[in-house]
Amino acid sequence: MQITLFGTGYVGLVTGACFAAAGNDVICVDIDADRVALLQAGECPIYEPRLKETMNANQRAGRLQFTTDAKAAMEHAEVIFICVGTPPREDGSSDLSAVEAVARSIGQHLTHEAVVVNKSTVPVGTGDRVESIIRTALAERGEGFDVDVVSNPEFLKEGAAIQDFQKPDRIIVGTNSGNAIEMMRELYAPFNRNHNRLMVMDRRSSEFTKYAANAMLATKISFMNEMANIAERIGVDIESVRIGIGSDPRIGYSFIYPGVGFGGSCFPKDVQSLEREAHRAGYEADLLRAVNEVNERQKGLLFTKIDAFFDHQLEGKVIAIWGLAFKPNTDDMREAPSRVLMESLWEAGATVRAFDPAAMQETARLYPDQVASGQLVFAGDAEDALTGANALAICTEWREFQMPDYAQIAERVSHAVVFDGRNILDRSRASAEGLTYYGIGLGENGRFA
Repeated sequence: MQITLFGTGYVGLVTGACFAAAGNDVICVDIDADRVALLQAGECPIYEPRLKETMNANQRAGRLQFTTDAKAAMEHAEVIFICVGTPPREDGSSDLSAVEAVARSIGQHLTHEAVVVNKSTVPVGTGDRVESIIRTALAERGEGFDVDVVSNPEFLKEGAAIQDFQKPDRIIVGTNSGNAIEMMRELYAPFNRNHNRLMVMDRRSSEFTKYAANAMLATKISFMNEMANIAERIGVDIESVRIGIGSDPRIGYSFIYPGVGFGGSCFPKDVQSLEREAHRAGYEADLLRAVNEVNERQKGLLFTKIDAFFDHQLEGKVIAIWGLAFKPNTDDMREAPSRVLMESLWEAGATVRAFDPAAMQETARLYPDQVASGQLVFAGDAEDALTGANALAICTEWREFQMPDYAQIAERVSHAVVFDGRNILDRSRASAEGLTYYGIGLGENGRFA
């Protein structure tokens, strides 16, 4: 198929590269000329396993192109994807200006029938708005052909997005158009061969499905963190509890790991947006509000533990941090718990020595003043981050952090203390090597002794 795709962010690049890898001709459009030039040169602006290789292979094959020319990109498009960002506004609602701008561009330039697919995460009713904008623009031009607008939300996990796209657990298609359903069925056929994963529903239900899914997962995380906070106060080991409740198939083990909160571009924004949407509809979604409140509180937990350990005397201290990205296998720093920890440490007068396998460049972009002043120093590897450190904090559960040299940590960290925000270390081994170990939900203030 001939596919035009608007937006070369995380969702757009993964979607475009995977459709091209299936044999389609894909043109990705972006208004950022510098970004397009970077992509045309074969560089990938984000870190995602296998994405750059997939992009480059299909660029060489001539199936994947990048441009700023929206009109030319739509000349032969059978399917047009909208994959632009919907960032939160001040009040927590979603900013749809980019989605609406793309809809206007489609209405102004499209010259033939096509299926328009909204893959951006959007509030219920956005498909109606996009359809209205396109049809109004077409009518103003005197065009009489039809355009179907479809909701097709993405369910991609950062760090495993290529695999998720190529082996989806569900493909949600929201439309009442028989023509659009068949077009989407054909388009997704290469990813739908084992058994039928394509689920058709009305457009508004499809839009809501994405929000409901993210809200459910975020709720599980905040619930487990709430349990961990209770566990610390009553002498309970939350890791034993996690194993006990996860064995119940109605609960399962996914998303019940206690930690320092969730981040990224989806969960915080989508839970907040859904709560605001409920408010506009006249319903107070107390549970959704509590999910975000618990999460924001959880992000400050490591600093609280560190500050208490040093008797609120952090001026001049050096804290090593392992992991900056909000999760492993990505360089995404949006809403990352590490940011809350670093900013609190700097405010208290401490210096941060940090290492992350992928996110240090993005962190430097976010905090140029702290880098320039020496408050934020990037290490060459995890061991180097320990140099001159008074304590070690772990914010991201990268695999390479999970089997460290405990004796070396005890030797190089002056106060021989670890604050494990993801409970990934062997606490018995850490204690045996002379480390004071603080985790999440492990009894007395999270301390294992």
